[in-house]
Amino acid sequence: MSETDTIGFIGLGVMGGPMCCNMAAKHPGEVLAFDLSEAALAEVETAGARRVGSVEELAARADIIFLSLPGGPQVEAVSAAIGAAMGRCAVVVDLSTTPVELARKVAASLAGQGIEFADAPVARTREAARKGALAIMVGAPAPLFARIEPLLRYVATDITLGGEVGAGQVLKLVNNMLVFANTVALAEMMVLGERAGVAPETLLDAVSKGSGDSFVLRNHGRKAMLPRDFPDKAFSPEYVLKDISYVFELAAQTGVPLPAAEAARSYYAAAPDHGLSGRYFPGVIELVEKGVMKDGGGTRDEEAAA
Repeated sequence: MSETDTIGFIGLGVMGGPMCCNMAAKHPGEVLAFDLSEAALAEVETAGARRVGSVEELAARADIIFLSLPGGPQVEAVSAAIGAAMGRCAVVVDLSTTPVELARKVAASLAGQGIEFADAPVARTREAARKGALAIMVGAPAPLFARIEPLLRYVATDITLGGEVGAGQVLKLVNNMLVFANTVALAEMMVLGERAGVAPETLLDAVSKGSGDSFVLRNHGRKAMLPRDFPDKAFSPEYVLKDISYVFELAAQTGVPLPAAEAARSYYAAAPDHGLSGRYFPGVIELVEKGVMKDGGGTRDEEAAA
């Protein structure tokens, strides 16, 4: 890709909005954006992006289109619309988290329209997205990766080519499952330590200096679980369950049992029914405090209703 290429961006949500703003601020060429939210479009316009009225218009005017969408169904539908438009777009880069097989299916479909595809899901926080300091895991042929890497540098400081299409999603799903499971383990240990007489601030300080330190402890633990700050419109248990479903889909395809991941999933499955629907997912610590999981994955009433 070159400095004169026009970038298109679809999906201006929690992560997509900041990424589009960074691209608009850093790319010498034009950056076009599409989203169904008027407020989201207005925000990226302040960074220099220009709005368009439809996916089809974006496909007609952009050389490369980035997607940041809620999940697999949206990526499949939008990619199909881009392909059907038969416009100027030559490359689609999906920054979303989707099933591995879907990424490969979309790549094959777009290839039939003469459009290259890379799966490039992002990791880290919204704050990192704002700073242009995300981590990105890419699945793409090496020549395509070489073309898109300079553009990914607008939003990321760490970029890994995992292999062919689908490899990016494999890496992202592994990353996310480790985060989700670590968050559950930290929640249990924070409550255990506090009830055993150790202040949670002291616990986090001490563990951060030992081998129990982690990204989850330093970020989710300190910034959300310690102050019990679990806002709405953040990465919720519902989104966690979506990603975990992709993990188990891949596990079924590869024949790998995941009992530890299953235990973590039970927390997030219970969370929406215990006041955490739509709220930031480290709120699972509230389930530990309430003893919700004492019967091995839910209350007795929940098990009776299952």
